Amino acid sequence: MDQKATATLLELAAKSLLSNEPAAIHALEELPRDLFVPLFIAAFLGGHMKVLKEMHSILKVEEAQRNVRCLGIGNSESEPLSAWKPTEVLVDLSISGNLKKKQFLSFLQNKVEENIGSLHLCCRGLHIDSMPAVKSVLQFLDLGCTDHLEVYKADLSEVTTHFAQMTHLNSLSLSNIPFKSCKGRKFNTFLTWLGHQDNLQDLILCSFCLKNQLHKLLRVLPPRLDTLYLTFCGLSNRDVIALSQSSQATHLTQLNLSNNQIFSEVYEPFQTLLEKASGTLQHLEVNNCLITDSILSALLPALSHCSHLRILSFASNPITMPVLRSLLQHLTSLTKLKYVIYPVPVHCYEQEDFHSTLDQQKLAEVQAQLKVMLHAVQRDDMNWTTSPE
Repeated sequence: MDQKATATLLELAAKSLLSNEPAAIHALEELPRDLFVPLFIAAFLGGHMKVLKEMHSILKVEEAQRNVRCLGIGNSESEPLSAWKPTEVLVDLSISGNLKKKQFLSFLQNKVEENIGSLHLCCRGLHIDSMPAVKSVLQFLDLGCTDHLEVYKADLSEVTTHFAQMTHLNSLSLSNIPFKSCKGRKFNTFLTWLGHQDNLQDLILCSFCLKNQLHKLLRVLPPRLDTLYLTFCGLSNRDVIALSQSSQATHLTQLNLSNNQIFSEVYEPFQTLLEKASGTLQHLEVNNCLITDSILSALLPALSHCSHLRILSFASNPITMPVLRSLLQHLTSLTKLKYVIYPVPVHCYEQEDFHSTLDQQKLAEVQAQLKVMLHAVQRDDMNWTTSPE
């Protein structure tokens, strides 16, 4: 039986036990301590306060008994103090202004404080929607364990101050960052902090002003970055040039540059970027980037060489049906490409803009044409849609 299946059985067993709290509490004394962690997580997620309280009480008593034995008072005289380690509980936390979450975090904090030395709360994933609520929580978390951090609407100075201890991040997501904190000293301090994240694989920035500053960011990022999402970042042509010339360009597997007017000037830098990333790129999104027929036609050769591409999304761009058909003909040779999210062709709108009324009949005809074309070239495995499922 594989590890995933075993984990699922443990989760089901824990949920079944917790469905009867009195029985669960009665069984705790006999339960193997190796099963405490999955049961604790299930109780944590299900809000079973009585079970959690009883588990901390048992751990506290056992810790006291171990200390007595290690002092030579108990029966086991040979057991060294170093053999007893605190129980490590792995959790993902979401911090917001929600009252219920506040109450539960307060409860958890009290239990950690009551069991100092016997319980180590290791937070692997930390999602923050409310920075004011962070300070008290950070007091009982070991931030050195965190490898996934998501922060919504915070000043960069708050990020670098509160999370200075984080040095092993694999994934960082920042969104709705105030414009003023993306400039000057705060931005430079953030770059210094980011430069210490040697394990970083995924960087997701949304509504984060980077105009003409992307080269500074790329300079401190690991060269083998896997995922780069830069949506609503005000990227310029200069930023695309910097990305195309970066060491990261030849290693990226996921790239999202949606909602940036990166094609308002020229397309050549992005073409170069595609050529550099063609050997690794699997997921590409350039939604709402002002891609026109002429630009898309020019990019077709470079796109056709992205042999590992699995997902392509370029919705909300002004493309006509003839160019869409040409794109399909070029991309069917990419055997790994399974999902294409395309824009509704402009002729399907009454006034050929995205704000006018959509003719559903014309759209249905477009979808039918593309389906026939895919069937003709034996690519029924490709899913072409106008919106993500």
